[in-house]
Amino acid sequence: MEKLTLSNPITINGKKVKTLTYDTGAITVGMFAEAEALKLRATTHKAGGSAGATELDYSMHLYLAMMAITAVNPDIDIADLERISGPDVMELVRIGRNFTTTRSGAPSEQNDSESSSETTPEPSTSQSESSDGNA
Repeated sequence: MEKLTLSNPITINGKKVKTLTYDTGAITVGMFAEAEALKLRATTHKAGGSAGATELDYSMHLYLAMMAITAVNPDIDIADLERISGPDVMELVRIGRNFTTTRSGAPSEQNDSESSSETTPEPSTSQSESSDGNA
Protein backbone atom coordinates (compact mmCIF):
# COMPACT_ATOMS: atom_id res chain seq x y z
CA MET A 1 0.00 0.00 0.00
CA GLU A 2 1.28 3.44 -0.89
CA LYS A 3 0.47 6.98 0.26
CA LEU A 4 -0.47 10.11 -1.63
CA THR A 5 0.17 13.34 0.27
CA LEU A 6 -2.08 16.11 -1.00
CA SER A 7 -0.84 19.67 -1.44
CA ASN A 8 -4.45 20.81 -1.17
CA PRO A 9 -6.24 18.76 1.52
CA ILE A 10 -9.85 17.77 0.82
CA THR A 11 -12.75 17.35 3.21
CA ILE A 12 -14.06 13.80 3.55
CA ASN A 13 -16.85 13.00 6.01
CA GLY A 14 -16.36 16.38 7.68
CA LYS A 15 -12.60 15.96 8.21
CA LYS A 16 -9.69 17.58 6.36
CA VAL A 17 -7.66 14.82 4.74
CA LYS A 18 -4.08 15.40 3.61
CA THR A 19 -2.91 11.81 3.12
CA LEU A 20 -4.65 9.08 1.13
CA THR A 21 -3.56 5.47 0.98
CA TYR A 22 -3.95 3.51 -2.23
CA ASP A 23 -3.15 0.15 -3.78
CA THR A 24 -3.27 -0.27 -7.55
CA GLY A 25 -2.91 -4.01 -7.02
CA ALA A 26 -6.39 -4.00 -5.50
CA ILE A 27 -8.07 -2.69 -8.67
CA THR A 28 -10.51 -5.34 -9.90
CA VAL A 29 -12.04 -5.87 -13.33
CA GLY A 30 -15.24 -4.27 -12.06
CA MET A 31 -13.36 -1.27 -10.73
CA PHE A 32 -11.54 -0.88 -14.04
CA ALA A 33 -14.88 -0.86 -15.87
CA GLU A 34 -16.31 1.58 -13.34
CA ALA A 35 -13.32 3.89 -13.86
CA GLU A 36 -14.03 3.89 -17.58
CA ALA A 37 -17.74 4.60 -17.05
CA LEU A 38 -16.94 7.49 -14.69
CA LYS A 39 -14.38 8.85 -17.13
CA LEU A 40 -16.93 8.76 -19.95
CA ARG A 41 -19.52 10.48 -17.77
CA ALA A 42 -17.05 13.22 -16.92
CA THR A 43 -15.75 13.77 -20.45
CA THR A 44 -18.38 12.85 -23.05
CA HIS A 45 -20.47 16.00 -22.72
CA LYS A 46 -17.25 18.04 -22.96
CA ALA A 47 -16.28 16.63 -26.37
CA GLY A 48 -14.07 14.06 -24.68
CA GLY A 49 -14.43 10.34 -24.82
CA SER A 50 -12.12 7.54 -25.70
CA ALA A 51 -8.43 8.28 -26.13
CA GLY A 52 -7.99 5.06 -28.09
CA ALA A 53 -5.24 3.61 -25.90
CA THR A 54 -5.64 3.30 -22.15
CA GLU A 55 -1.96 4.17 -21.69
CA LEU A 56 -2.65 7.62 -23.20
CA ASP A 57 -6.04 8.27 -21.59
CA TYR A 58 -5.31 10.82 -18.86
CA SER A 59 -8.92 11.05 -17.69
CA MET A 60 -8.99 7.27 -17.31
CA HIS A 61 -5.77 7.49 -15.30
CA LEU A 62 -7.50 9.84 -12.85
CA TYR A 63 -10.33 7.42 -12.23
CA LEU A 64 -8.03 4.39 -12.00
CA ALA A 65 -6.12 6.19 -9.24
CA MET A 66 -9.41 6.95 -7.51
CA MET A 67 -10.30 3.24 -7.71
CA ALA A 68 -6.94 2.39 -6.11
CA ILE A 69 -7.79 4.79 -3.27
CA THR A 70 -11.35 3.54 -2.72
CA ALA A 71 -10.15 -0.09 -2.89
CA VAL A 72 -8.38 0.36 0.44
CA ASN A 73 -10.61 3.15 1.81
CA PRO A 74 -14.20 1.99 1.28
CA ASP A 75 -15.47 4.91 3.38
CA ILE A 76 -14.26 7.35 0.71
CA ASP A 77 -16.58 8.11 -2.17
CA ILE A 78 -15.47 8.95 -5.70
CA ALA A 79 -17.34 12.27 -5.34
CA ASP A 80 -14.95 13.11 -2.48
CA LEU A 81 -11.94 12.39 -4.68
CA GLU A 82 -13.31 14.45 -7.57
CA ARG A 83 -12.71 17.50 -5.36
CA ILE A 84 -8.95 16.98 -5.53
CA SER A 85 -7.35 20.02 -7.14
CA GLY A 86 -4.13 21.66 -8.27
CA PRO A 87 -0.95 19.64 -8.61
CA ASP A 88 -2.65 16.77 -6.77
CA VAL A 89 -4.64 16.10 -9.96
CA MET A 90 -1.39 15.31 -11.75
CA GLU A 91 -0.39 12.99 -8.92
CA LEU A 92 -3.59 11.03 -9.56
CA VAL A 93 -2.76 10.93 -13.27
CA ARG A 94 0.72 9.60 -12.43
CA ILE A 95 -0.70 6.82 -10.25
CA GLY A 96 -3.18 5.76 -12.93
CA ARG A 97 -0.63 6.04 -15.73
CA ASN A 98 1.82 3.87 -13.82
CA PHE A 99 -0.92 1.29 -13.35
CA THR A 100 -1.53 1.14 -17.11
CA THR A 101 2.10 1.12 -18.20
CA THR A 102 3.95 -1.08 -15.70
CA ARG A 103 4.06 -4.80 -15.55
CA SER A 104 3.62 -6.95 -12.51
CA GLY A 105 7.05 -7.44 -10.91
CA ALA A 106 8.00 -11.10 -10.41
CA PRO A 107 6.03 -13.01 -13.07
CA SER A 108 7.09 -10.77 -15.96
CA GLU A 109 10.73 -10.66 -14.91
CA GLN A 110 10.79 -14.41 -14.51
CA ASN A 111 9.19 -14.98 -17.91
CA ASP A 112 11.48 -12.44 -19.58
CA SER A 113 14.63 -14.02 -18.15
CA GLU A 114 13.45 -17.53 -19.08
CA SER A 115 12.72 -16.35 -22.62
CA SER A 116 16.08 -14.64 -22.89
CA SER A 117 18.07 -17.62 -21.67
CA GLU A 118 16.19 -19.96 -24.00
CA THR A 119 16.50 -17.62 -26.97
CA THR A 120 20.11 -16.54 -26.55
CA PRO A 121 21.83 -19.92 -27.15
CA GLU A 122 19.92 -20.66 -30.37
CA PRO A 123 21.05 -17.55 -32.32
CA SER A 124 24.61 -17.89 -30.95
CA THR A 125 24.82 -21.54 -32.00
CA SER A 126 23.26 -20.83 -35.39
CA GLN A 127 25.62 -17.91 -35.99
CA SER A 128 28.73 -19.83 -35.00
CA GLU A 129 27.71 -22.81 -37.16
CA SER A 130 27.19 -20.41 -40.09
CA SER A 131 30.60 -18.80 -39.49
CA ASP A 132 32.32 -22.16 -39.17
CA GLY A 133 30.70 -23.34 -42.38
CA ASN A 134 31.78 -20.20 -44.23
CA ALA A 135 35.37 -20.20 -42.93
